[in-house]
Amino acid sequence: MTRIVIIGGGPGGYEAALVAAQLGAEVTVVDCDGLGGASVLTDCVPSKTLIATAEVMTTFDSSYDELGIIVADDTPPMEQAARVVGVDLGKVNRRVKRLALAQSHDITASVTRAGARVLRGRGRLEGMQALDGSRKVVVRAADGSEETLTADAVLIATGGHPRELPDALPDGERILNWTQVYDLNELPEELIVVGSGVTGAEFAGAYQALGSRVTLVSSRDRVLPGEDPDAAAVLEDVFRRRGMNVMGRSRAQSAKRVGDRVEVTLSDGRVITGSHCLMAVGAVPNSAGMGLEDAGVRLRESGHIWTDKVSRTTAPGVYAAGDVTGVFALASVAAMQGRIAMYHFLGDAVAPLNLKTVSSNVFTDPEIATVGYTQADVDGGKIDARVVKLPLLRNPRAKMQGIRDGFVKIFCRPGTGIVVGGVVVAPRASELIHPISIAVDNNLTVEQIANAFTVYPSLSGSIAEVARQLHTRKETGEG
Repeated sequence: MTRIVIIGGGPGGYEAALVAAQLGAEVTVVDCDGLGGASVLTDCVPSKTLIATAEVMTTFDSSYDELGIIVADDTPPMEQAARVVGVDLGKVNRRVKRLALAQSHDITASVTRAGARVLRGRGRLEGMQALDGSRKVVVRAADGSEETLTADAVLIATGGHPRELPDALPDGERILNWTQVYDLNELPEELIVVGSGVTGAEFAGAYQALGSRVTLVSSRDRVLPGEDPDAAAVLEDVFRRRGMNVMGRSRAQSAKRVGDRVEVTLSDGRVITGSHCLMAVGAVPNSAGMGLEDAGVRLRESGHIWTDKVSRTTAPGVYAAGDVTGVFALASVAAMQGRIAMYHFLGDAVAPLNLKTVSSNVFTDPEIATVGYTQADVDGGKIDARVVKLPLLRNPRAKMQGIRDGFVKIFCRPGTGIVVGGVVVAPRASELIHPISIAVDNNLTVEQIANAFTVYPSLSGSIAEVARQLHTRKETGEG
């Protein structure tokens, strides 16, 4: 029986374990924190659970004027506008942790039910490949005991951890990283969020909705510098309109506690203060101290593991998946990398990883979902494509729901009309992007999308309308 050892129990690891077990391999998953990894325990699942509460708050707050909803209480008429909906952050965070642990337990049950063994501890590769092609993995348990496993193939799926600035080290109380915010029992009165990437933007928007006064410190010209510029502009406008202090071109140099306050010093000498500070300045791969280079595994300068499109590293019999590879920091990509690795090693049919079919989402309000080629690809000449963007303001369902911000944008090839990418900015954009993802993955044309029935009224109707406009321009030779 083929022996597979997987180091790391996140999406890349546990999905690989399920595939390998189903294909008849003897599988051991080595994990030190609990299956699901950071994605389930401290990152994706917890943050999106917190954001779900924030979404309810935003919807409720916006319903007063737009939808005519009132709260029946004894507030005097002159004070009606001052009414607010509050949040018990301690209760919210207890729910967050409870759901994360439940999800981890469900994953563990699925993996063990499939026949894989779960071994608690930290794993490292021991030496080079043996003459028979096998590898040694040494597992160190919390009590210091060690166990050596022999594997025909090893998958490294150890993820990453929050990057820290030397002069802004988290203390878990006032200066926090994104794994520590769920220990708060009270809502931060004034929260400074350092970093305007996906993590920073999501938390800034969530805490603003929950009732904190938020300052977002961005070292770049705009929030979400890696996302579609039109989408980022919409979100930044929404942030500012809701009262967030967005500081562009402002790089944080240090953060320190001063009593019950936090002082953040910027590189230009300015000092801003708040009750709490969240550092969201990227992640570092968990690749150190694992014997990787001694085993022949090539690391990039950043510490990420180099892999090819079927998840192989430079060491025979060693594969890697997930955030430790630096390919795309998404749970869906990690899972696909892990599955591909097992399909490849165990001789099953496999298609190389194609990042141009990956859909991703920023869980802000509104959400930003993307798939395929981007506006930057088009503007930079990487691909020749026609583009149509349609604001949601024209959509009848959006008008009914009081949705003012957002749009649908689709990219297609001139001549053929094949859909090569798309952007949706809307509530639940993560759900609306799916038909565009199917189109990109299956080389569908705008004509095929335009001719498919949609429900009236619906937000998805805007997807069909954009496709119709692209198809019309194709017929008339415009664009």
